[in-house]
This record gives sequence, structure tokens and C-alpha cells, in this order.
Amino acid sequence: MRFISSSVFALGLVAPALAYPRPEVVKRGSPNPTRAAAVKAAFQTSWNAYRQFAFPHDDLHPVSNGFDDERNGWGSSAIDGLDTAILMGASDIVNTILQRVPQINFTTTAVANQGISVFETNIRYIGGLLSSYDLLKGPFSSLVTNQTLVNNLLSQAQTLANGLKVAFNTTSGVPDPTVYFNPTYRRSGASSNNIAEIGTLVLEWTRLSDLTGNPLYAQLAQKGESYLLNPTGSPEAWPGLVGTFVSTSSGAFQDSNGSWSALSDSFYEYLIKMYLYDPVAFANYKDRWVLAADSTIAHLASHPTTRKDLTFLSAYSGQSTSPNSGHLASFAGGNFILGGILLGQQKYIDFGIQLTNSYYATYNQTASGIGPEGFAWVDSVTGAGGSPPSSQSSFYSKAGFWVSAGYYILRPETLESLYYAYRVTGDSKYQDWAWAAFSAITKVCRAGSAYSSINDVTQANGGGASDDMESFWFAEALKYAYLIFAEESDVQLNPNGGNKFVFNTEAHPFSIRK
Repeated sequence: MRFISSSVFALGLVAPALAYPRPEVVKRGSPNPTRAAAVKAAFQTSWNAYRQFAFPHDDLHPVSNGFDDERNGWGSSAIDGLDTAILMGASDIVNTILQRVPQINFTTTAVANQGISVFETNIRYIGGLLSSYDLLKGPFSSLVTNQTLVNNLLSQAQTLANGLKVAFNTTSGVPDPTVYFNPTYRRSGASSNNIAEIGTLVLEWTRLSDLTGNPLYAQLAQKGESYLLNPTGSPEAWPGLVGTFVSTSSGAFQDSNGSWSALSDSFYEYLIKMYLYDPVAFANYKDRWVLAADSTIAHLASHPTTRKDLTFLSAYSGQSTSPNSGHLASFAGGNFILGGILLGQQKYIDFGIQLTNSYYATYNQTASGIGPEGFAWVDSVTGAGGSPPSSQSSFYSKAGFWVSAGYYILRPETLESLYYAYRVTGDSKYQDWAWAAFSAITKVCRAGSAYSSINDVTQANGGGASDDMESFWFAEALKYAYLIFAEESDVQLNPNGGNKFVFNTEAHPFSIRK
């Protein structure tokens, strides 16, 4: 996902001390074609069902074999899954999607007055189109011979961005979270937006500018980002840890609350990624990441009373912390590992490994073998967090957390961090953990024609299927599971340098700026 630029190493930013693994504790892993093939088979099963019952709509409902157009009916599962199919060498799937791309009308929605999420549309559609373009123009160019089909990816991404840019027509330039294309191009008029939705545009729109030669896209996204890099209004809780909501009229922060989870997560994620994309142009983004990372280690790292060996990330309101977290935040281990590699700082790698191990523990403690959407604990230092529900007190004693939201919607973040941990350590245990997670997911979530979200990870059978297969199943979960077992390629993370790609938050790989 977030890989290392060779130019970073040329600048001497990575220290030789990062030599991993440690031979005395590590059993080295290697590509595993059998497991990689099993992940590819799960992708094929999912695609076959989507192709039969839902294509070209957005998402498949695998139990009822229905579909939805929650992402505006432009075919989110196909566009989101395209680069995964490219990496897997699934040429039939790739060509089916490429034939569809020029037929998509990104200038309108079939339903009048249907809101368009700028954030979701950006990370799934623009991200998927641009990454597939970069891959097919680069290391996977032999997969497709028709260059018109490849070029359509870039032109369609530009068409979509030309519509979405109405979001930036605010007094400050902070984007509106929602826009409309039908019957007219307009923004919702929202008075605020959150830092994840503001701060998770800059990589995609900067890449779009670099590919098209039109600087406008980068300028718009970077203007919105500037308010997050230079915060005003409600103060930072600690250096680098900002609030959640920002005024679209002034760019000022409206609160001092946050976390590494929903509404905040990918803002922090993109700070270090922009530095990876171009370490000279975006050095100030790195500086903000370092502030946030150091404050997170100092103030948000929390150990449960019953499992002090675990480290989770608390939420905060001002300087008051709350020991609760969830599946979304489990990406943070991988993000710290990436930052540690780029900056030559072992403390970030070590903390990232700590987080990865701990968030994976939410998988291997449940009856289903899958981590919950939300969980909580009692902080071992402050005692914050109250006490677990009586029905989960014995579980808390053993596991170090209790489940506050038991559903699972095919999320990828734990697999993501396991991938980073494996690539930086070479330790085969991370492959084994990823295989255990993948096996549990494909067993418990297998439903109807494909794989489905489930209701309750605390039950061995998942508590029943809730009949939804989000597009990030194709884009992220299956991609990380595949890459951890796949052969070496230009897209794989090499902690010793020479990397050529950076992944967006939806696991779409972009070529770094040269």
C-alpha cells in the first residue's frame, strides 16, 4: 500500500540500522504460491458472482443475489477491483472491466438529486482508475495490448474529477463532503467537513495533475489540506493531534476531538504517504506526521488492565482519552511501520509492530476468528473505560477487550498491517496470521454466491450473513491477502529501498513522482 521511493534513500533518510529480520527470533517467510492461488480463487468466486448478478452496478448482495447502487451506480466493485485483478494477472476480468470503463457516464447520476460522497468517490473510483492506469502503463503493460482502453482510465478519472471539483467552491476552499451532478452540478452547502474526507484527496488529485499536466486538481486538494497542516480555531489536543470537524467557510477547527479511526484515520495516513510520493515537495507533511506519531505514542497508547502486553489506540476529547477503538484503526500498525522505514526511526517500526500484534489479537480471541468492528477496554494506568458488560467479563479477563460492535463488513485493515509487518520483518508468523485471518473470513463469511458481511464475530458462525459485499473486499482485503503470499514484483514493499509505488487508503497503487 504505502511504499518507498528510491529518491528517499538517495536523500539518505533511511538508516542502515533498520536491517531486519533479527535471525534469533525470526523464521523467514517466502512466497507461497499455494496460498496466493487460494486468495486468487476467492477473488474469482467473488467476481463470478458479482459479474452474474450485479455487474455493472455497484455492490452485490450475495445471499439474495441482488445489488445496490450505493456508490452512484458507476460500478464501484468493478473499478475498485480492477487493479487487484491486474496484480493477479486475471486478464479476462481485466479486459471485461476495461471494456466497461468508457461506457460509464461519470457526468451524471441515474437518480436525480442523489448525493455523491466526494471522499468515497475519490478513493474508490478516481483511485481505482489512476492506479490501474499506472500499472498498465508500467510493470503490467504486457497484460493489455489495446492502449485506447488503457488511456480511457485516465480520461474517465479526469472527467469525474471535473465534476467533483464543485465541492471546492466554498469560501475557504475546504471541500464540501457531498456534491450533486443531476440535475445540476452543485455542492450540498454543508457548513463543515471532517479531516479524513478533507485530507484524503491530496494524493489522488496530485497524481491526477501529474498525469494530465493540469495543475488545478493538485492546487484544489492542497489548498483544502493546508488548513489541516496549519490548524486554527479549536486547539490541537497535543502537537499534531487535531480535532475532527473543520468549517467550510473559514477552515477553522470546530473541536479538539479525534482518534485513528473513522472521520480522522486517513488524514494521518496520507501525511506520510505524501512524503513518500515526493519527499522534497511534501516534507512539511512528514513533519506533521512526526508530531502526530510522537503524540500518539505518548498519549494515546493504552494497555488493558487484563492484558498489559497489548497496545491499543484510545480516542480523545481534548486531553481526555477514552479507551475504545475498532477495526478501522488497525491500519495504524502498518502506517507506523511505513513511517519508521521512511524516516530511519526504529521506534516507529517497533510501535507499529506492537499495534499490529495487538489488533490481530482481536481476531484470534473471538469465536469466529475475526476481529469486531468496535471494542473497548479498561486503561491499566488511568482506570478509564469503566467495566465490561457482565456478559463479557470473563472474555475481557482473557482477551483484554470487550466487543462493543460485533459485526464485520469484510474490512481489510488488519490484513493490511500484517502485510507491512511481514515485509519489514520477513517473519513467517505474519504470513501464518494472515492466512489464519483469511481462512476465518472465507469460512465464516461464505454465503450465497460469494462472501458477505456478518452480524456477530463473537459467534463461531458469525451470527448470520447481513447480505452485503462492499467493493473494498475486492480492492483491499483480497489484495493484501494476495500480496503477502505473492511473488516479488515492483509493487511489493522492499524495506531496503528501490520502491516505486505508494498505495492510497483503498489500496490502489500509484507510481511515485519521479
